Amino acid sequence: MTTPRIAIAGAGLGGLTCARVLQLHGFENVTVFERESSPEARQQGGTIDLHADSGQEAIRAAGLFDEWRALARFEGQEQRKVDHATAALVEHEPPEGDFRPEIDRGQLRKLLLDSLTPGTVTWGLGIGSATPGEVTFLDGSTGPFDLVIGADGAWSRVRRAVSPAQPEYTGVMFVETRHDNDELLLDLTGQGTMVAHHEGLMLWAQRNSGDHIRAYACMRAREDWKPSNADLLELYTGWHPSLQAFLAGELIHRPLYALPVPHTWEHTPGVTLLGDAAHLMPPLGVGANLAMQDAADLALAIAAHGVRQGAQTYESVMLPRAIEAQKLTNAGLHDMVPERPIRV
Repeated sequence: MTTPRIAIAGAGLGGLTCARVLQLHGFENVTVFERESSPEARQQGGTIDLHADSGQEAIRAAGLFDEWRALARFEGQEQRKVDHATAALVEHEPPEGDFRPEIDRGQLRKLLLDSLTPGTVTWGLGIGSATPGEVTFLDGSTGPFDLVIGADGAWSRVRRAVSPAQPEYTGVMFVETRHDNDELLLDLTGQGTMVAHHEGLMLWAQRNSGDHIRAYACMRAREDWKPSNADLLELYTGWHPSLQAFLAGELIHRPLYALPVPHTWEHTPGVTLLGDAAHLMPPLGVGANLAMQDAADLALAIAAHGVRQGAQTYESVMLPRAIEAQKLTNAGLHDMVPERPIRV
């Protein structure tokens, strides 16, 4: 038998996990196509917690559990809630156990990349569209494949082969700031995550490795709103000055999008989706874990049942699971950032 030709769109955590597990099970003709020019083309985001029942199971399936544990920050499980007006600690969850230790996204991605057969990832060549049996690349060239896996994120181009759905704005804006070696902000954040909220506004911060902090001001806002630092300080009037300090520096505006719920499709032989391409949802600590779980489940199903039946078997499990996660995260976002009274 010939080895199936498998194309994976996107060199994110989901796509790389899928490629790794497939290679461990003898699938040599697997290529990941990534439109970015290199692994260093952009920063890979902040810290993520790998859950024991999803992300950690995927990293086990990838044969990288011990390597992941060596990098994981178990102290990063600490969670702190502070009062918006005084910055006093009001709730504290210490870093106990190993259910969801943190790791920088870039470190996890590098671990997966380094585990692949050299040449698995083709950089600077993204997939523009897919049909059963063939992909068309962004440069106009085409290629035959037995299976195309869309792991290409929120604005997936592969998704069009199975579904017309497009992400919709949730009404919530995150404005990100970044801070290095700031002792005041490090003390407030602790070893993991800190959150404060008041009357429809929220502020949360995550400690990354190397004493780096990523903070997010969260509010209901117009999709096109791009506040300045002064706008944020005005919005967060009455908050403690130490919390307002998180709002300083360069601002990165991140309107949040989600796919409609439920998002399903009739199985299309030769094409499937995983991660945000399949079930984009609010970023409440679930998405990366689900993407990796999807990836491992898909690869294991292919190894057990072959390309066609494996993809169909995977979708029968993944889609119901994703719908429940979408419902939970949509509800969580509404609770986290209520629609009233703040809207800008």
